[in-house]
Amino acid sequence: MSGNEADGRATRLAAAGRREEWTQGVVNPPVWRASTVLYDSVAEMRERPRDTHEKLYYGRRGTPTQWALASALTELEPGAAGTLLYPSGLAAVTTTLLAVLSPGDQVLMVDSAYEPTRAFCDKILKNNGISTRYYDPLIGGDIAGLIGDDTAAIFLESPGSLTFEVQDIPAIVAAANARGVVTLLDNTWATPLYFPAIAHGIDLSILACTKYVVGHSDVMLGSVTAAPGVWEKLRTMTYLLGQCASPDDAWLGLRGLRTMGVRLAQHQANALKVAEWLAGRPEVARVLYPALPGDPGHALWQRDFSGASGLFSVVLNGGNDAGRVALLDGLRLFGMGFSWGGFESLAIPIDPEKLRSATRWQAEGPAIRLHIGLEDPDDLIADLEAGLARFAALR
Repeated sequence: MSGNEADGRATRLAAAGRREEWTQGVVNPPVWRASTVLYDSVAEMRERPRDTHEKLYYGRRGTPTQWALASALTELEPGAAGTLLYPSGLAAVTTTLLAVLSPGDQVLMVDSAYEPTRAFCDKILKNNGISTRYYDPLIGGDIAGLIGDDTAAIFLESPGSLTFEVQDIPAIVAAANARGVVTLLDNTWATPLYFPAIAHGIDLSILACTKYVVGHSDVMLGSVTAAPGVWEKLRTMTYLLGQCASPDDAWLGLRGLRTMGVRLAQHQANALKVAEWLAGRPEVARVLYPALPGDPGHALWQRDFSGASGLFSVVLNGGNDAGRVALLDGLRLFGMGFSWGGFESLAIPIDPEKLRSATRWQAEGPAIRLHIGLEDPDDLIADLEAGLARFAALR
């Protein structure tokens, strides 16, 4: 059993990656744990390295457990050549950047990028002779003016993971294609369900599968899905760096993937209800959530995306950090921790102004980022209402 591009998204989520030779007659593939793979002859051992994709060679190159998840993710991206797995989302980001960049190259990096992505550019890439130029996430087609002879790649993250600017991806892709520049997208927020990146012209679609693919806050996992023109580069760099994900983690990722559609729909419904309530509160200056009609990125989101996930930020109306701390420390249903995408709601303080270099972040007050989980949204609203009262008391 396996999905195909003619199937609907829900069907592909249920069927993708379930090849009979991998499942061996059961619903889910077993966990194939392996380091050493045995060969019947010297001739077979010598022949196998010529093409190890989805063939047993050595444990680092994968087993049917990893291949099933990778294949399923590829099937969610029409037009993709393949997917590779990594031990974390950051490992997926860094390996992909190294796959398409060489000393002397420049990468155009969106100014709203995930903080560890920026750190990798500013330290590892810089130390290896690769320059990074940060650009305004709202630049759109004007990015053509930043592309120079040394520009090899443009990195997008849409929406941004703290401030949720929606990028004009088609315009940026068109500018990149006109100059032969590779495009990379951190697509963790929307996932391929709500934004099939390869079909929109992106060359390399990156996921922190730790988030919505796994969905239960118990696995570190990343993936990169590649268009045909860059697939071999990605695969070569991945193998050279020894990147791989464990079969146990891949199995949990595959298990989470099967329910990602229904979970994302509920995350979206809950987030919309909470975000709409927050947008009407006097203690709130702005809710940064593209699915809201009043959000600056709503028109682009509505044009390009088919849904929204549960992550957004809130800018408080005046006040100070002490009030923000009081709001957060007293929350009953929101955990306080990094990451997101699991079943539980989370809340953290954010300070985007510290992470900008091409643009300036200005806000009416301190900000928090919320991940709206699968709890009853009315209970989450009541918890936030009490938190806003604590904030207002110190404002």
